[in-house]
Amino acid sequence: MAPEDELNPAFRPHWYGVLALYLAALTVGAGSAWLAVRSQLDSGGVMAGVWRTSTLAGSSDADIYTRAVIAVGALLALNRDETMYYVATTDSKGRALRSRCRYRISGPAPDARWWSVTAYAEDRFLFPNAERRYSLNGGTAPLDARGHFAFESGPTPPAGNPPAAPWLPTPGDRGLSFTLRLYNPAAGLAAAPASLAAPVIERLGGCE
Repeated sequence: MAPEDELNPAFRPHWYGVLALYLAALTVGAGSAWLAVRSQLDSGGVMAGVWRTSTLAGSSDADIYTRAVIAVGALLALNRDETMYYVATTDSKGRALRSRCRYRISGPAPDARWWSVTAYAEDRFLFPNAERRYSLNGGTAPLDARGHFAFESGPTPPAGNPPAAPWLPTPGDRGLSFTLRLYNPAAGLAAAPASLAAPVIERLGGCE
């Protein structure tokens, strides 16, 4: 038989209140932890131009907090000798990136066996597009005579037929970030991530 106080209707609201407070505390705690992890995606680490990288990503020294940041950021963090990740959330003048704007991303080819640049929306997912084109790399963004690459991003392709530059589609009006992945980076770059010859992100036009 249940204890007498559990049968007393006047007692039940007390337990409901305790349960509600407990659930509220869990929600607030989980929410604050989530916000803290999200905030670390855009802070900390080492800067190369407007590109940010974590010196702990892919390192055996990474703590549980860093691993959570990497997981939320959708980065598959291999050992840093194998892969490095740089993220840009602003253009080279410090303006927040938006998918409705057109950008030109250019610079010398990174000192790595292979590299790619991927566009992500503010939720860290890929932009859906009919072309299914989500990233560009050393093969799809060819180098000029100086060993530099250049491509554009935006909701519509660059002018010209064929387009004047390789293109990453970023439809809609959403937050935007670029992730630069370097596979098998040079030893000097892996040891000094800030030494990256950082690609320039130039906003084209008035971004109407």
